Amino acid sequence: MSQIAWLGPNDSFPNPLIHPDPDPSVPGLIAVSERIYPGQLSQAYQLGIFPWYSDNQPVLWWSPDPRMVLKPTEFKCSDSLKKSIRHFCQDMNSEIMVDQDFGAVIRACATSTRKDQDGTWITHEIMDAYTALHEQGNAHSIAIIEQGQMIGGLYCVSFGSMVFGESMFSRKPGASKIALAALNTWCLQNGVVMIDCQQETAHLHSLGATPISRGEFLEQLQISLNETKIETSWTFDKTILTHWL
Repeated sequence: MSQIAWLGPNDSFPNPLIHPDPDPSVPGLIAVSERIYPGQLSQAYQLGIFPWYSDNQPVLWWSPDPRMVLKPTEFKCSDSLKKSIRHFCQDMNSEIMVDQDFGAVIRACATSTRKDQDGTWITHEIMDAYTALHEQGNAHSIAIIEQGQMIGGLYCVSFGSMVFGESMFSRKPGASKIALAALNTWCLQNGVVMIDCQQETAHLHSLGATPISRGEFLEQLQISLNETKIETSWTFDKTILTHWL
């Protein structure tokens, strides 16, 4: 059994295709580092690896098997969600803000309480690293606004033609689902065939996400990375939601 790699600032990640589970007792854990070093997050995503850890831990880097993904063509827009979308679109005081306040969205995700996780994995270091990724054009935010207040949203990462969903939050029931519906429409319009959801949850399953093997995910990732980067600007308004009505 090989050991899980401890990465320094100049070390590369093990390839999960070659070293899928260095320690079978911790499936999916690929590597560990003391901190997130410059450039490390970009390298990780392009290998299908992501960080997930708590404040009292070193940085833990994961490539789980199976991998939860959401194909935009299979997004489940329930009748109740369609009703929420219709109300949102008809409200003159509602809007979608894309990439206009990434910091506010990721902070909201970090402080959001949820059933399946406590949110503490979005540490200050995580917020700084993803904000840097946003400034490089590879991380994006979608905020749902009502009456001038942010009631929900999400942030994601994009390389090539692959989108990686990161975290959502709601301050009003269903608000994060509206943001996800908007993201799915944008993906449909721009030829994105898969949104990485990382880990399996009942909530994601209810929205149409399904688990696939790590091998299948990494194969699709390589195809997406070899394709031309999505050139369309991450700029859209709430009219994108009419796709679901």
